[in-house]
Amino acid sequence: MPESATASGPRHLVLFYRDAAEYRACLNEFVQAGVAAAEPVLIAVPKLLAAPPDWPRGAAIRTADMAELGRNPARIAPALRAFCDAHPGGPVRVVSESIWPGRSRAEVCEAVRHEALIEQALAGLAVDVLCLYDAATLPRSVLAEAGRAHRWQFRGNEVGTNADYEGPGAIPAWCQVPLPSPPPDAEAVEYRSDLRQVRAMVTTAGERAGLAAAQVTDLMIAVSEVAANTLRHTRTGGVALAWRADGEVVCQVTDTGHIADPLAGLHRPPPGEPGGQGLWLVNQVCDLVEVRSSAAGTSVRMHMRIQRS
Repeated sequence: MPESATASGPRHLVLFYRDAAEYRACLNEFVQAGVAAAEPVLIAVPKLLAAPPDWPRGAAIRTADMAELGRNPARIAPALRAFCDAHPGGPVRVVSESIWPGRSRAEVCEAVRHEALIEQALAGLAVDVLCLYDAATLPRSVLAEAGRAHRWQFRGNEVGTNADYEGPGAIPAWCQVPLPSPPPDAEAVEYRSDLRQVRAMVTTAGERAGLAAAQVTDLMIAVSEVAANTLRHTRTGGVALAWRADGEVVCQVTDTGHIADPLAGLHRPPPGEPGGQGLWLVNQVCDLVEVRSSAAGTSVRMHMRIQRS
């Protein structure tokens, strides 16, 4: 296998696997190469398919359940960066599987966005990121987007350039269309200077839907944080909405502001930075966050799943 990434930046690779045997063989090849080079390895996948038994004991291999870590795809890049930062100087290796059968369309859209931005989010870090895609079950459209988002393709023990690659930050147009309209029965509160009504609406909506107390608090904090940004950066106020749909509570904040940075919320702000933790905090506490922003305004949609006992 070719040399690892260097400090000049990440190497973003894609693997299209067709069955469990190919999955195991390629995963083993990639991990073993890292172990041989004494590189720390993070394996973040929704399920580890029969991990090869010959990984050396004591090797610096960490695993994470991507179904939990990447439930909100906007959490993935910060987690990968934290792994890199824990091993300064690198190089390190990451195996990531952010899209799998059963993901909702909204989740797939945000995972595709993550893949398009990961090179920028990890800029300057010596990390190989191998992204796995189940070519036997995922839709062709998802596989095509994966081809466009990765500079390199991993084939067995070889790495080659990917002719379909469209460059860093190439977010597909279908991931930037306006969000679907909220349902007609969504609760709504307009705000200009006081967020007490917004917090009360979110709290009531969460409690009525059966969110756990901690979830209600987290969702209220998230919506308050986004609405507070309206007050900091616009003069026209905003609208907050809340509704229940498909086993979750959804809240949305819409205003006339513009979030120009596509990486907003993908880096943890330094401690004590004015304005709090912003979108990074929102991404950490919500199960899914969708952001649509242009010169015409911004909508931030936050999802919280209703936990069933």
